[in-house]
Amino acid sequence: MAPAFNAAAWLVDRHVEEGRGERTAVRGTRTLTYAELARLSGDVASSLRRLGLRRDDRVVFVMSDDVELIGGVLGAFRAGVVAVPVSTMLGAQELGKILADSGARVVCSTHEYVDAVTAAIDLAPEVEHFVLAGADPSGVLSAASAASTRSWDDFIAVGREGTDQDRAVANTDEDAWALWLYTSGTTGSPKGAMHRHANIRHVCQTYGDQVLGITSADSCFSIAKLFFAYGIGNSAFFPLSAGATTVLEPRRPTPAVLQERMHRDRPTLFFGVPTFYAALLHSDIPDDTFASVRLATSAGEPLPALLQRRFTERFGVEIIDGIGSTEALHIFLSNRPGDIRPGTTGLPVPGYELALRDAEGELVPQGQPGTLHVRGESIAVGYWRRTAASRQVFGGQWLNTGDTYLENQDGSYTCLGRSSDLIKAGGIWVTPSEVESRLLEHPKVAEAAVVGFPDVDGLDKPVACVVTQGSVTQDELIAWCRDGLAHFKSPRTIVFVGELPKTATGKLQRFKVRELVADNVHRTDDVNRQIEQPSTTTTAEQGVHQ
Repeated sequence: MAPAFNAAAWLVDRHVEEGRGERTAVRGTRTLTYAELARLSGDVASSLRRLGLRRDDRVVFVMSDDVELIGGVLGAFRAGVVAVPVSTMLGAQELGKILADSGARVVCSTHEYVDAVTAAIDLAPEVEHFVLAGADPSGVLSAASAASTRSWDDFIAVGREGTDQDRAVANTDEDAWALWLYTSGTTGSPKGAMHRHANIRHVCQTYGDQVLGITSADSCFSIAKLFFAYGIGNSAFFPLSAGATTVLEPRRPTPAVLQERMHRDRPTLFFGVPTFYAALLHSDIPDDTFASVRLATSAGEPLPALLQRRFTERFGVEIIDGIGSTEALHIFLSNRPGDIRPGTTGLPVPGYELALRDAEGELVPQGQPGTLHVRGESIAVGYWRRTAASRQVFGGQWLNTGDTYLENQDGSYTCLGRSSDLIKAGGIWVTPSEVESRLLEHPKVAEAAVVGFPDVDGLDKPVACVVTQGSVTQDELIAWCRDGLAHFKSPRTIVFVGELPKTATGKLQRFKVRELVADNVHRTDDVNRQIEQPSTTTTAEQGVHQ
């Protein structure tokens, strides 16, 4: 058997046992010390056991980022059951599929999402208990549902009536299930990536310790929410592992919300995504907003070098760009503080090994593009009930990320996009990010996405969707690209849009960009034909829609 280990005890209880119980652990709508967070997780564990849950049962959380969610996840770890935080952006049908797929026996929700969650429970008859925070749960479930209902306060009261044994840390080992994270499902149905208790410790000891250099003096604020792999590391695993403080914000992130929390809580580590960094640059927040921040990070999609430079010049904070995945739990390839290589994703995080492989699985030479594979101790054990997908993505110790990368002479890695995103124009490969970076250098372009689109002869040509901040024509932008790029790389058509389609993390949805192009570009013998601009305004306040 694997050595005994429980993530909740390691993240919280050890700080209390070693005399750090009075340190601030969480600042949300209320503040908790480590001792108070340990008691809350014990209350949750006790209640789950008293409701009849056993080892490896699943608890789904559809909750805003606040004390209840972090306490609920830690309580599930403590009880030896599986925490399944789920996106609050999903509708009832999507939630219902995840509830049914996971076989969850308990669902916890905050009041903002009660309509979608209660409708989803009707689609998942195995759910036995529904817990609602922030509102009266009476009468919210349909008559067809057999699930019991209780408020969060009543749920905690059930736990407080339990015995010491009910509150005790489960005798789990390193290989026990702790956390299932459902992938975004942007190109298919969501899949639950299954993570062990040991995976949580590994990301803290690698990226947290050796890249962030996090200490107990730090305070963390993340735009990505706790239901994302990126967010749960930023807002829970890293700060708690170091005895630091996490700042939780239940509202949708906007520049105004960020400014408020930065002024109030003075975080030292900030975690964002490229879309939100762009929104901050287009906002009117003060230039000293990030005065307390010693380091910012970015993930989700490649950070354009120009955006990185503009942000640092205005706000005085370095951004280190990295890549992680739901399947790897957090970032495994990243730039470093003081060693930022703009336009690259940096170097492998200590504790991870990378390989670039061709379509046949063979290693490619340095300087040649290949699909990025990674191995490390935080890789998920597979997808729940998805044998075919697991075999395709998880090969022995290696995870196939599906991203195309290039290893540079200095050992850094450059992202060329998803393996399915590369465009072959005129028999030559074109990297969308290279064209997008050139478009973003134009002073009137706020956002850009480039995809391949077939012309009348069925040959793929680069086409760009752009969000502008002022009047600019298609001809001007195409000429701009041709001044800085080889002609075959330049977009043949520009589609002007009010905003680009993104996931809840702010990651570009290229398949929806292709749909936009198909709706707006009329195929003729001349794909360079002038098209009408539907919009020349930008959505500077769009932020990251959670």
